[in-house]
Order: sequence, then structure tokens, then C-alpha cells
Amino acid sequence: MNARHVALIAKKELLGLSAEKTIVFAVLLQVFIAMFSSFLMVGLTTMYDPEALEGYSTVTYGVGYAGADSALIDEFAKRDDLLLHRMDLGQALAALRERKIAAVVYVPDTPPNAEGPVTVTLYLIQNDLQSSVINVKIKEVLQGYERELREIRADRMVSFPVELNFPDKGGAENFFEFVYGLLIPLLVFLPAIISAALIIDLITEEYQRQTLETLISTPVTFAEMVWGKIAACEVLVPIQAGIWLLLLGANGIAIGNAAAIILHVTAGGLFLILLGALVALHYRERTSAQFIFSTALVVVFLFVMAVPYNPLNLMARLAVDTAGPVHWLILALVAGATALLGWATTAYARRVGEGATAVR
Repeated sequence: MNARHVALIAKKELLGLSAEKTIVFAVLLQVFIAMFSSFLMVGLTTMYDPEALEGYSTVTYGVGYAGADSALIDEFAKRDDLLLHRMDLGQALAALRERKIAAVVYVPDTPPNAEGPVTVTLYLIQNDLQSSVINVKIKEVLQGYERELREIRADRMVSFPVELNFPDKGGAENFFEFVYGLLIPLLVFLPAIISAALIIDLITEEYQRQTLETLISTPVTFAEMVWGKIAACEVLVPIQAGIWLLLLGANGIAIGNAAAIILHVTAGGLFLILLGALVALHYRERTSAQFIFSTALVVVFLFVMAVPYNPLNLMARLAVDTAGPVHWLILALVAGATALLGWATTAYARRVGEGATAVR
């Protein structure tokens, strides 16, 4: 295989990709998200864990309280960020509509030891970001009130829940769990997945545009043509992943072992690209190849996620510098599997190329 021919094909494909507006916009969108990742982290963390939204608010909110006296008043008194106002229900709802207060709580005159449940009604402004913050804050107050009611009605319990004691890590654990456990692994592997889908388009378009015979008539062999396209897709993986890490670092997110992360992503990305190339060479039609590849990717992903040191777990460990030297063994195993898949791709491409030459 001539390396010069492979480089020429790779250069041609990269120049062609720069003219593809869809690919350019996709890359620019990724860069834009990474540039403003610290701002977007608020919304993304909220989707991951809504209670994390409370940590971003330091404002004191007024809450209207209507109904009978209860221990819930004492629970509100423990909070510095919620200011309770005793009001009639109608007056409280009118103040809520005028946004003079942030929420209204109505407590019926049901005794704490009554047979029936104590139904507490919470009124909030619909479709309002502030309501999301208030909802989380008042939820903690209601949970304290619930614990007190459980103690009062403890003699009725016939079974008891198992107590779970979690270490107190402060209020930022949800943010860091989301960033290092989910966001960073997904971001660095996203370029590999995009490149793997891209190789299918690059190969199948040779069949759909009927340009395969023209390529075969040149000194470039079919296998060299395939590897040129693979190289063009592979070079995008470490570049995009590196840009992600740089921009995340610029947003104040510390990432350890960046070089090791890029090595793992590069090896894993090449494995996915080779898998996509094999599927494209076999089916030769974009829709069928993309469907089969997506299905195979899900199967591979489910299998890999069953391994303790799966890619997402490994990226998280590397980012927080707790992976240890075992990650080099994993990298060697992935590189070996990639080399085997590369040999299979080369052999299959040569067979396809010989078949196309014989037909021509």
C-alpha cells in the first residue's frame, strides 16, 4: 500500500469536507457549545439533577402561607432563603399573580395525628424559571414536615424503610458528577461517533455517484482509496476532542491526563471508523449501511458498558486523575483490536477492489 496515495486521498477528502456546509456547521456548533460550556452547565446540570438548580440561587424569596397553624411554619423558620408571610388564601393568590411573592402554600386544618393524609397545596407561577428554583427549595421544607408527621404517626407503621447514610460532600457534588461522569466522556467521544458515520457517507457516495470506475482507473488502488477516506475521518477525532478539552479548560473545568484521554479517543475512534468502513463496503448503500452501523454501535456500546473500565468510566477516571496505570493496558487492548479490524478492512477492500476491476 502506497502511503503517498493514501495521503493524497485523505487530503482530497478533507478539502471536500471543508466545502460541506453540514459538516462545517456541526463542528462550529460543537465549538460554540464548548466555548460557553460554563454558562450552559446550569441548564444541563438541571436536566441531569433538578435539585442542583438550587445552588445557583442566593436570593431570598417570599412565600405566602395560608391555612391552619402547623409544624410547617417551624420548618420555614429554619430557612434563610425563604421568607414566610401569613395571609388569607385569596390575598396570597392575588399577591402571587402580581409577583409580589414567589409561591403560596395552603395547609388544611387536618390534625397531624388524623387518620387521613395531610394534603398541602403549593401554588407557583406556571412556566417560570423562578418557580423551578422555589419548587426545589420548598420541597426540602416539605420533606422536613413529612419526617415530623411520620414520627407522630409512627405507631401505625407495620414496616420500616431501610435507612441509607450517604457521606456529606457539600452542595457541588451533583455538578461535578455530571461534568466528569457524563459530560466530558460524551463530548470527547462525540467526534469519534460523527467520524464513524461520516466514513459511511464517503464510501457509499462512490457507488451512488458511480465514480468508482474512475478511481480504479488511476494508480490509486481501491484499498488505498478506502484508507485515504479513513485517514481523513480519523484526523478529525483528536483535533475535535483536543479543542473540546481546551475550551472546557478555558471555562474553568480542570481536566487531568488530557494527552491520555486524546490517545484513548483516537484509538477508539479509529475502531469505530473501521467498523463503519466495513459496513459501508459490504452494503454499499447509505441508508442500509447507516442503519446497520447504528444497530451494531448500540450492540457494541451495551457490551462495552458491561465492562468495569468501560470508555465512559475510563474517561471520567482519567479526567479526575484516578485511573491508575491500568488504562495503558486498556489502550493496548483497544489498539490490538483496532489493528485486527484494520487488517480485516484492508483484506475486504482488496477483495472488493479486485471484484470491481474484474467487472470493469
